[in-house]
Amino acid sequence: MMRLTIWTIVFAYKQKGYPMTVSLARGTGAAAVLIFSAQGAFADVSAQDVWSDWKAYMTGTGYTVTGTESQSGNVLTVSDISMTMPLPEQDGTGGVTMPSIQFVENGDGSVNVVLPKEFPMTISGKGDGETFSAEILYSHDGSPMVVSGDTSAMTYDYATGQATLTLGKVIGDGEEMPEDALKASVVISDMVAKTTMQIEGQRSYTQTQSIAKLAYDIAFQDPDSDDAGTISGSLSDLTGTATSTIPSGLDSPEMSDLIKAGLSINAKLAYTGGNSAIAVTGSDSFDMQSTSAGGQFGVTMSKDGLSYDVGQNDISVNVSGSEIPFPLALTMAEAGFKLLMPVSQSDEEQDFGLGITLRDFAVPDMLWGMVDPTGTLPHDPATIVLDLAGKGKLLFDMFDPESMKAMERGAQKPGEFNAVSVKQLLVTAAGAKLTGTGDFTFNNEDLVTFDGMPAPDGSANIQLEGANGLIDNLIKMGLVSDSDAMGARMMMGMFGVPGEGEDTLTSEIKVSEDGQIHANGQRIK
Repeated sequence: MMRLTIWTIVFAYKQKGYPMTVSLARGTGAAAVLIFSAQGAFADVSAQDVWSDWKAYMTGTGYTVTGTESQSGNVLTVSDISMTMPLPEQDGTGGVTMPSIQFVENGDGSVNVVLPKEFPMTISGKGDGETFSAEILYSHDGSPMVVSGDTSAMTYDYATGQATLTLGKVIGDGEEMPEDALKASVVISDMVAKTTMQIEGQRSYTQTQSIAKLAYDIAFQDPDSDDAGTISGSLSDLTGTATSTIPSGLDSPEMSDLIKAGLSINAKLAYTGGNSAIAVTGSDSFDMQSTSAGGQFGVTMSKDGLSYDVGQNDISVNVSGSEIPFPLALTMAEAGFKLLMPVSQSDEEQDFGLGITLRDFAVPDMLWGMVDPTGTLPHDPATIVLDLAGKGKLLFDMFDPESMKAMERGAQKPGEFNAVSVKQLLVTAAGAKLTGTGDFTFNNEDLVTFDGMPAPDGSANIQLEGANGLIDNLIKMGLVSDSDAMGARMMMGMFGVPGEGEDTLTSEIKVSEDGQIHANGQRIK
């Protein structure tokens, strides 16, 4: 949940031109989530062992951790806590500071980790001669985090009725952002988190988490104009699971070192409902409200690759504004995005994939009336589905700053595609339907035959339904002339042959490395 607040800060600074780095956001976000979302490594039966293990975990992921320790009876207080990490690409550092944490031995082999009910936490960084700091005010009901188990494995439990994160002071290069320029808060209700940590051997954890409601509220005001706006929304009944393996024994590791050593992350988040509202006023106005019946977000990362799987269901969006001629009401049954990509340099082929789903996308009749006032076209919802998979080689390490710089200078080739499969292509709109599949391999040694593109070899099978009916309707509407329609029909006749159904065309397109292209057995190039 801390990540949302951090990225809010990043957004604000980019809008106003303040300095910020991706590495700082990623690094400080990891530390914040460790503290507040029960993803850390507090473990053992004594207060000192819990704190020591936490430091070992953080230093093992690249941080330098310091704090002033004070022991009184069964309570270990660590104050003036600082966690910093290097930012090699910026030749600087980033980190998090917070006032204090108490570790209280309960006398039954468990330890309570106690945070003050309200306290500030500062996120800061410097690099390329620039400095940045932002204050996050954290408040909760005072519930402790309970650690139980032994030195090889332990369980970490945390539950709170409500926790709030509020943006405080934001400073860039010694200049404080005006108080009214940006306000942001996140409220988390009824959160329960449970982490099972394996310490002995390869460090790993399994986590489950539930949140009854997460609400966010952002407001901004441009100090130099009347432009202002608000962003608010909430997610309901969030549930999440996560498993991770974290290498140990590395000396000041960077992300690329951790991945090579076996870092793996597999996290999933789902929710049953959501809503958001955006309002902008000033020189231009804009207003948008959206709702959904739930969705999911999944991410995995390891040396084998990085993947995302994002989706929402039953989406409704209402938009209006000074630049929009009339209010729009849009609905969609499903929206999804999938991505699989390699992250580590390899001379061996690696998997990649891309998926996009926009299912049953519907626009209001008012919009249809502008292009089809007589109702000539079917106004059924449109659908677009694309599912690609393939093989390729990544020739640089994505998380290695030096490797990235070499690629940006042109001294390093980024990679190559070796094979692509079109697992599904589906487009339906205005009474027509296009479907297809295909498989192609690529010769990266031949960049001449296809004008700089690796020479492909493979075939695709395509089916088009309702095309002639769509052309007839477009002629009736006056959008297509008879001569243009004739050219389109001739082109379809060149590439397609009649299929089994009425107004159906099928086509098999074959491409060979020598530059030849055949459609249904007939050479067209």
